[in-house]
Amino acid sequence: MFVKFLPNQYILRYRKGKLVAEGQGLSFLCMEQFNSACAVPVSNTDADFIFEEQTHDFQKVSVQGQLTYRITDYKLTASAIDFTVNLRTRQYINEPMRALSKRIVNIAGVLVKGVVGEMEMTEAVQSSRALAEKVLSGLQNDAELKGLGIAVTGFSVLQIAAAPETARALEASTREEILRQADDALYERRNASIEQERRVKENELNTEISVEEKKKQIRETEIATKRMVLEKENEIERIRTLSEAEREQLRLDAAIELERKRRELADLRLENARKEADAEAYRISAVMDAYNKLSPEVLVALATLNMEPETLIAQAFDKLAVNSEKIGTLNITPDLLASLTTRSE
Repeated sequence: MFVKFLPNQYILRYRKGKLVAEGQGLSFLCMEQFNSACAVPVSNTDADFIFEEQTHDFQKVSVQGQLTYRITDYKLTASAIDFTVNLRTRQYINEPMRALSKRIVNIAGVLVKGVVGEMEMTEAVQSSRALAEKVLSGLQNDAELKGLGIAVTGFSVLQIAAAPETARALEASTREEILRQADDALYERRNASIEQERRVKENELNTEISVEEKKKQIRETEIATKRMVLEKENEIERIRTLSEAEREQLRLDAAIELERKRRELADLRLENARKEADAEAYRISAVMDAYNKLSPEVLVALATLNMEPETLIAQAFDKLAVNSEKIGTLNITPDLLASLTTRSE
């Protein structure tokens, strides 16, 4: 007959007790009386569980969840669990998956018992994630599962519930705690309201005090201003009521002060004039010293630089007269005098 298996089954085909073929989704012709086959699931398998365990403080809790596993070594698993199928119906002769799931769940139950037994009841009912992580780690490292060729890929804890009586007691305790917290919150709100009201009143009082201080400062300023005005008015009135002699005395004092200022000004001008005269005398003295150091010829040359022509002619005749004894004969014709006179004019 022709036998065909599903692709999600790993088939181990035996003929007369010997393995002749293996693989996923095999199909073959065979004679039923001489052949047999084991169909091992390839896909993941889920197994539900419920454990009743006792916590460290001797309280009963119920742990409900699901684990997921897959077969990694098909021959090893088939050697431990009977996966033989009826070749005609392709149904398992026994219930291997139920037996395998039960064995894995029992191993998980031992691990759950150990973890829960170390926790207090109130801690246990709140430790689903921590419990799942610890048990999954234990299953993945379990030697028995490795010997069966099984790998646990997931472990989920859906609920950890206390016994009904304990749950009611916890609910009552929690309810009382919630009510106490509510009372504390109400008390704190009332205290906060009272404190806020006190702060508001304190701020109002501080504001009133500040306003009164400002008013006081304004009043003091007004009084000081009025006093100053009154003093000025009194001074003006006093000046008005001075006698004629006093006013005359004041005028004389002012005139004296003015004359004193004028005298100081005159002294200052005289002092400035004296200083200017000293400066001019010093300048002239310096110039004369410079002239004294020059030779007569240089001085004469300097003196004749800007002279008029007639002055120069007169000076030349004067020198001729001075040195006349050294001159033998000097003829000055009328034409020469006329030409000199004409040039000078």
